[in-house]
Amino acid sequence: MAARAIDGKAVAAAVRERVKVDVAAFTEETGRVPGLATVLVGEDPASEIYIRNKRRACEEVGMRSAHHGLDAATGEEELLDLVRRLGDDDEVDGILVQLPLPAHLDPDAVVQTLNPEKDVDGLTPVNAGLLAHGTPGLVPCTPAGVMELLAHEGVELEGAEAVVVGRSKLVGVPVARLLLQANATVTICHSRTRDLDGTCRRADVLVAAVGVPRLLGADAIKPGAVVIDVGMNRLEDGICGDVDYEAAAEVAAAITPVPGGVGPMTIAMLLSNTLQAARSRTT
Repeated sequence: MAARAIDGKAVAAAVRERVKVDVAAFTEETGRVPGLATVLVGEDPASEIYIRNKRRACEEVGMRSAHHGLDAATGEEELLDLVRRLGDDDEVDGILVQLPLPAHLDPDAVVQTLNPEKDVDGLTPVNAGLLAHGTPGLVPCTPAGVMELLAHEGVELEGAEAVVVGRSKLVGVPVARLLLQANATVTICHSRTRDLDGTCRRADVLVAAVGVPRLLGADAIKPGAVVIDVGMNRLEDGICGDVDYEAAAEVAAAITPVPGGVGPMTIAMLLSNTLQAARSRTT
């Protein structure tokens, strides 16, 4: 039997509606509207679309959005100065610097300059440390979205074997920590992993986040597993994930499509994080 497709668009819509209700309640209680500041350096077309979608999503749930577009030749100190000013601005609850940056700018320097209380991407060392210690903080949006999808699907994580393919700071490592906090037994795979398919085939929950088109096929899927494909690879014939969807769907119990799976969750969780940041700054 073919796997059930996990509808990320529907789950994201539910999260947005929940945030919209909570934003209205927050605004009524505090007299203040949560605000997100976005920063884009250069004119990368894909990044411009992402920023536009994020700003539109803010407005749809009743949040303020303020955009700062900088020339591609902007120097690092000018960018860092803007990030510092936004960190000190009481009207700003969340800051999102769109990545990737032009090659002459150091993304690590930008992340380290962010005010951790407004780091709605959850990338600063402070928020990464809080996650590592199991302390509440701002969690990277895509990993938070993965966990929201698993919760929506009613996946029992306690005692389950989970395999994460990819060890990035943005997705792989934080999603592994969140799975550990849910009492799953977690293995992280990467480019040096021996017998990748064999390791993945043990997984009750498989999260693919490595950025290699259709890397994992049917041989990497345990019958009845839940597969979350974070990959977003642009090929000549369209967009595909890190999992061969058609092949995996013949083995798995449930799987996220690409597009339409994890992707919509990222912006939804960004909205949730911005509201969380606003609440934390108010208390």
